[in-house]
Amino acid sequence: MRLKELGMDWKPVVVIIISTLALVVDHYHRIFAHKAYDRLLLYLVVPLLVIVILFRESPARYGFQLGDWKAGLAITVLGCGVMTLVMLFVARSGDFASYYGHRSNTAIPLALDTGLDLFGWEFLFRGWLLFALYPVCGPYAILLQAVPFTIAHVGKPELETLSCIFGGSAFGYIAWRTRSFLYPFLIHWFLATVTVLLASGVVG
Repeated sequence: MRLKELGMDWKPVVVIIISTLALVVDHYHRIFAHKAYDRLLLYLVVPLLVIVILFRESPARYGFQLGDWKAGLAITVLGCGVMTLVMLFVARSGDFASYYGHRSNTAIPLALDTGLDLFGWEFLFRGWLLFALYPVCGPYAILLQAVPFTIAHVGKPELETLSCIFGGSAFGYIAWRTRSFLYPFLIHWFLATVTVLLASGVVG
Protein backbone atom coordinates (compact mmCIF):
# COMPACT_ATOMS: atom_id res chain seq x y z
CA MET A 1 0.00 0.00 0.00
CA ARG A 2 1.34 3.43 -0.89
CA LEU A 3 1.74 5.93 1.92
CA LYS A 4 -0.74 8.35 0.39
CA GLU A 5 -3.36 5.60 0.40
CA LEU A 6 -3.14 5.38 4.18
CA GLY A 7 -4.94 8.70 4.40
CA MET A 8 -2.92 9.80 7.43
CA ASP A 9 -3.19 13.35 8.74
CA TRP A 10 0.37 14.66 8.75
CA LYS A 11 0.02 16.81 11.87
CA PRO A 12 -0.58 13.95 14.36
CA VAL A 13 2.30 12.09 12.68
CA VAL A 14 4.61 15.07 13.31
CA VAL A 15 3.41 15.33 16.91
CA ILE A 16 4.03 11.63 17.60
CA ILE A 17 7.52 11.70 16.05
CA ILE A 18 8.65 14.90 17.77
CA SER A 19 7.23 13.78 21.13
CA THR A 20 9.06 10.47 20.89
CA LEU A 21 12.34 12.13 19.92
CA ALA A 22 11.97 14.68 22.73
CA LEU A 23 11.56 11.90 25.31
CA VAL A 24 14.61 10.06 23.96
CA VAL A 25 16.79 13.19 23.87
CA ASP A 26 15.71 14.04 27.42
CA HIS A 27 16.75 10.57 28.57
CA TYR A 28 20.18 10.54 26.97
CA HIS A 29 21.31 14.16 27.10
CA ARG A 30 21.60 17.13 29.42
CA ILE A 31 21.46 20.51 27.69
CA PHE A 32 21.36 22.92 30.63
CA ALA A 33 22.67 22.75 34.19
CA HIS A 34 19.18 22.00 35.50
CA LYS A 35 17.13 19.18 34.00
CA ALA A 36 13.98 21.24 34.43
CA TYR A 37 15.26 23.70 31.82
CA ASP A 38 15.88 20.85 29.37
CA ARG A 39 12.29 19.75 29.74
CA LEU A 40 10.92 23.24 29.29
CA LEU A 41 12.83 23.44 26.02
CA LEU A 42 12.02 19.95 24.73
CA TYR A 43 8.46 19.59 26.00
CA LEU A 44 7.17 23.16 25.82
CA VAL A 45 9.23 25.45 23.60
CA VAL A 46 9.77 22.98 20.74
CA PRO A 47 6.08 21.94 20.53
CA LEU A 48 4.94 25.57 20.71
CA LEU A 49 7.30 26.52 17.88
CA VAL A 50 5.98 23.64 15.78
CA ILE A 51 2.37 24.65 16.49
CA VAL A 52 2.88 28.31 15.62
CA ILE A 53 5.44 28.11 12.80
CA LEU A 54 4.81 24.76 11.11
CA PHE A 55 1.14 24.09 11.85
CA ARG A 56 0.19 27.79 11.80
CA GLU A 57 -2.30 27.21 14.59
CA SER A 58 -3.01 28.76 17.97
CA PRO A 59 -1.52 27.02 21.04
CA ALA A 60 -5.02 27.27 22.52
CA ARG A 61 -6.03 24.53 20.08
CA TYR A 62 -3.67 22.27 22.06
CA GLY A 63 -4.91 23.17 25.52
CA PHE A 64 -2.65 26.17 26.12
CA GLN A 65 -5.46 28.25 27.61
CA LEU A 66 -7.49 28.64 30.80
CA GLY A 67 -10.38 26.71 29.28
CA ASP A 68 -13.27 25.95 31.63
CA TRP A 69 -11.55 27.51 34.64
CA LYS A 70 -14.46 27.07 37.05
CA ALA A 71 -14.56 23.32 36.52
CA GLY A 72 -10.77 23.27 36.39
CA LEU A 73 -10.32 24.91 39.77
CA ALA A 74 -12.97 22.71 41.40
CA ILE A 75 -11.34 19.55 40.02
CA THR A 76 -7.90 20.80 41.06
CA VAL A 77 -8.93 21.41 44.67
CA LEU A 78 -10.68 18.03 44.86
CA GLY A 79 -7.77 16.22 43.21
CA CYS A 80 -5.17 17.79 45.48
CA GLY A 81 -7.20 16.93 48.55
CA VAL A 82 -7.71 13.30 47.58
CA MET A 83 -4.09 12.77 46.54
CA THR A 84 -2.79 14.33 49.76
CA LEU A 85 -4.64 11.66 51.74
CA VAL A 86 -3.23 8.93 49.49
CA MET A 87 0.35 10.21 49.68
CA LEU A 88 0.24 10.43 53.48
CA PHE A 89 0.27 6.64 53.42
CA VAL A 90 2.31 5.95 50.29
CA ALA A 91 5.11 8.53 50.27
CA ARG A 92 6.79 7.20 53.42
CA SER A 93 7.19 3.68 52.01
CA GLY A 94 10.69 2.37 51.37
CA ASP A 95 10.74 2.82 47.60
CA PHE A 96 9.45 6.38 47.73
CA ALA A 97 11.70 7.37 50.63
CA SER A 98 14.82 6.02 48.94
CA TYR A 99 14.00 7.61 45.57
CA TYR A 100 12.64 10.98 46.68
CA GLY A 101 14.20 11.36 50.12
CA HIS A 102 17.20 13.41 48.97
CA ARG A 103 15.34 15.52 46.41
CA SER A 104 14.31 18.24 48.82
CA ASN A 105 17.91 19.48 48.65
CA THR A 106 17.82 21.20 45.27
CA ALA A 107 19.85 24.11 43.94
CA ILE A 108 16.63 26.07 43.43
CA PRO A 109 13.56 25.95 45.71
CA LEU A 110 11.74 22.62 45.51
CA ALA A 111 8.36 24.01 44.45
CA LEU A 112 9.96 26.12 41.70
CA ASP A 113 12.13 23.24 40.48
CA THR A 114 9.16 20.88 40.40
CA GLY A 115 6.94 23.44 38.70
CA LEU A 116 9.47 24.16 35.96
CA ASP A 117 10.04 20.45 35.43
CA LEU A 118 6.38 19.56 35.16
CA PHE A 119 5.03 22.51 33.18
CA GLY A 120 6.56 21.32 29.92
CA TRP A 121 6.00 17.68 30.88
CA GLU A 122 2.26 18.24 31.28
CA PHE A 123 1.98 20.27 28.09
CA LEU A 124 3.65 17.47 26.12
CA PHE A 125 1.19 14.81 27.26
CA ARG A 126 -2.00 16.61 28.29
CA GLY A 127 -1.78 19.38 25.71
CA TRP A 128 0.27 18.66 22.60
CA LEU A 129 -0.26 14.87 22.37
CA LEU A 130 -3.81 14.70 23.69
CA PHE A 131 -5.30 17.39 21.48
CA ALA A 132 -3.33 16.32 18.41
CA LEU A 133 -4.53 12.71 18.74
CA TYR A 134 -8.13 13.41 19.72
CA PRO A 135 -9.39 14.42 16.23
CA VAL A 136 -8.09 11.15 14.74
CA CYS A 137 -8.43 8.76 17.71
CA GLY A 138 -11.42 10.17 19.54
CA PRO A 139 -11.70 9.41 23.27
CA TYR A 140 -8.97 6.78 22.94
CA ALA A 141 -6.53 9.70 22.86
CA ILE A 142 -7.12 10.13 26.59
CA LEU A 143 -5.72 6.64 27.18
CA LEU A 144 -3.10 6.72 24.42
CA GLN A 145 -1.30 9.79 25.75
CA ALA A 146 -0.95 8.01 29.10
CA VAL A 147 1.07 5.17 27.52
CA PRO A 148 4.31 7.10 26.83
CA PHE A 149 3.69 8.98 30.08
CA THR A 150 3.77 5.66 31.95
CA ILE A 151 6.83 4.36 30.10
CA ALA A 152 8.66 7.61 30.87
CA HIS A 153 8.29 6.78 34.58
CA VAL A 154 10.29 3.54 34.34
CA GLY A 155 13.07 3.79 36.91
CA LYS A 156 10.87 5.52 39.47
CA PRO A 157 9.17 3.59 42.32
CA GLU A 158 7.25 0.63 40.90
CA LEU A 159 3.94 1.57 42.48
CA GLU A 160 4.18 5.06 40.99
CA THR A 161 4.96 3.70 37.53
CA LEU A 162 2.15 1.13 37.64
CA SER A 163 -0.33 3.80 38.69
CA CYS A 164 0.63 6.15 35.86
CA ILE A 165 -1.57 4.51 33.24
CA PHE A 166 -4.53 5.31 35.50
CA GLY A 167 -3.33 8.67 36.79
CA GLY A 168 -2.18 9.74 33.34
CA SER A 169 -5.56 8.83 31.88
CA ALA A 170 -7.31 10.76 34.66
CA PHE A 171 -5.12 13.78 33.91
CA GLY A 172 -5.96 13.35 30.24
CA TYR A 173 -9.67 13.35 31.00
CA ILE A 174 -9.32 16.50 33.10
CA ALA A 175 -7.47 18.24 30.28
CA TRP A 176 -10.12 17.15 27.78
CA ARG A 177 -12.95 18.17 30.13
CA THR A 178 -11.52 21.64 30.77
CA ARG A 179 -9.87 22.07 27.34
CA SER A 180 -6.66 22.97 29.16
CA PHE A 181 -3.50 21.22 30.34
CA LEU A 182 -3.14 23.71 33.22
CA TYR A 183 -5.33 21.87 35.73
CA PRO A 184 -3.57 18.49 35.40
CA PHE A 185 -0.34 20.48 35.73
CA LEU A 186 -1.49 22.10 38.99
CA ILE A 187 -2.53 18.75 40.47
CA HIS A 188 0.67 17.04 39.32
CA TRP A 189 2.81 19.92 40.61
CA PHE A 190 1.13 19.79 44.01
CA LEU A 191 1.33 16.00 44.15
CA ALA A 192 5.02 15.86 43.20
CA THR A 193 5.98 18.55 45.72
CA VAL A 194 4.03 16.91 48.55
CA THR A 195 5.53 13.51 47.69
CA VAL A 196 9.09 14.81 48.04
CA LEU A 197 8.31 16.69 51.26
CA LEU A 198 6.72 13.61 52.84
CA ALA A 199 9.31 11.13 51.55
CA SER A 200 12.20 13.28 52.79
CA GLY A 201 10.61 13.83 56.20
CA VAL A 202 10.47 17.62 55.78
CA VAL A 203 6.71 17.42 56.39
CA GLY A 204 5.05 14.87 58.62
